[in-house]
Amino acid sequence: MPTVQRDGVRLYYESDDAGSTGPPVVFVQGLGVGRWSWQWQREAFEEFDLLFPDNRGTGNSEAALPPIIPRLPRPLRLLLFTKLAGYSTEGLAADLEAILADAGVDEAHVVGASLGGMIAQQYVLDYDRAVSLSLLCTTHGGEEALPIPDETVEQMFSVPDGADERETIRHRMAPAIGEEFVENNPETVEQIIDWRLEQDAGEVARESQGAAGVNFDVSERVHEIDLPTLILHGTDDRVLPVENSELLAEKIPNNRFETIDGGSHLFMIEDSKQVNSILREFLESV
Repeated sequence: MPTVQRDGVRLYYESDDAGSTGPPVVFVQGLGVGRWSWQWQREAFEEFDLLFPDNRGTGNSEAALPPIIPRLPRPLRLLLFTKLAGYSTEGLAADLEAILADAGVDEAHVVGASLGGMIAQQYVLDYDRAVSLSLLCTTHGGEEALPIPDETVEQMFSVPDGADERETIRHRMAPAIGEEFVENNPETVEQIIDWRLEQDAGEVARESQGAAGVNFDVSERVHEIDLPTLILHGTDDRVLPVENSELLAEKIPNNRFETIDGGSHLFMIEDSKQVNSILREFLESV
């Protein structure tokens, strides 16, 4: 199990070495979710060298949770955890830099979705290993950006009365995934819930990753990104509205912007064939 320490926190990552001569593809996942969210890409891009970090607090990466913090009121808890335990996009990007250095990666294609897309933007602005950037269902933050709708936030962080762990995950995931997909793919949904139980962040780490996303704002810097950039978004995203990617496309100079008609926030799963086709074409063109 490859791990690296940063600021006393053990960070875990997985590497699929295909013996490729090109830069590896690094996949950075969204709020609170584990490596499972890239399973559909992991299978489709097996001829590439691939890297899958666990964001701190997720999967096998430590949460850096001082024992007193879970007992504090939520607002103070989030403030302290974000400031003291590395839960900012700057801190999470620094984690990614430590992982790539430990893996011996000098150049990489960086792919990020949702919060992972925010970390990816922060990373390419702060570090210089990336040769391309792919931003899926994400935002540059700031006053111009369209926030997560209030009703979505409430559902993503609530626990229904009497719900067990599986029911809570299903409830929280509903805004991110299409109803038709859930109805037509019950076995896949159950597998996703299994993965989430195994890999997803704990409650406090998830809240603190969420605070990192809320505080993220590179709206005045995103124009500095001069890498080839793919911007992808589903038109029916109920978590981060598609207008956020339109703003990114207006500001990043060298970009390719495409939408997935009817795509949800988890369109990399629901529409994986289309997403993978576009992503492959982009990576091979860089």
